[in-house]
Parts: sequence; structure tokens; C-alpha cells
Amino acid sequence: MRRPTLSLLLLLLATGEAAAHAFLDHAEPRVGNKVASPPREVTLWFTQKLEPAFSTVTVTGPAGQRVDTGKARVSGNQMSVALKPGGTGAYHVNWRVLSVDTHTTDGSFSFLVGQ
Repeated sequence: MRRPTLSLLLLLLATGEAAAHAFLDHAEPRVGNKVASPPREVTLWFTQKLEPAFSTVTVTGPAGQRVDTGKARVSGNQMSVALKPGGTGAYHVNWRVLSVDTHTTDGSFSFLVGQ
């Protein structure tokens, strides 16, 4: 009786880990935050390691144009992109990532500069 219970427990634990996806854990600037001046970069941290070749982030500035400088840098569960100088207003961050478990997730958030 003890062996089947232990086997079931191990199976459930292994399945839970395998089913985990890369969800946004936190970001800098923080989600919905107000900052005094335009940041030089946006950094996102996820709950799982990312596949660099299939993970992207774009940032749109107050004028509705992209202000990110291009390809994101990915290291482990962290993704960053440098930003061009921008003005005050709302910035929108859109991301799409592929985690090492081969599942994609995406999302977006905004932050304010100087308002």
C-alpha cells in the first residue's frame, strides 16, 4: 500500500514541474509603475528559463512608435531590451516567450514616465 502511494505522489510532482510555463514574475520598471524619467532598458523576469531564439519583447512609447532598440537579450529566466531616449507618457511592453518546456506564453503591461 505504501509503494503505490509514494509512486503516485512522485508522478504528481513530476507532472506539475513538467506542466510549468514561463509566466512573468516581475519587471523593471515595475508593471503599472510611474517613473520620473525614461528608463534605458526594460527587464523582465519569468518563472522558467527561456529559449533565446524564440523569445521577444517590444516597447512602444507615448507617440505610439517602437522605442526598443531591437533584439532582446535573454539569459536564463531574464529578458532585457535597451530603449531609445523617449518622452513622458505611457509606455507599453509586449512580450512573447518560449520556455525550455517548449510552451509559449505572452502578455503585456504598461508603465508611466513623468506624469
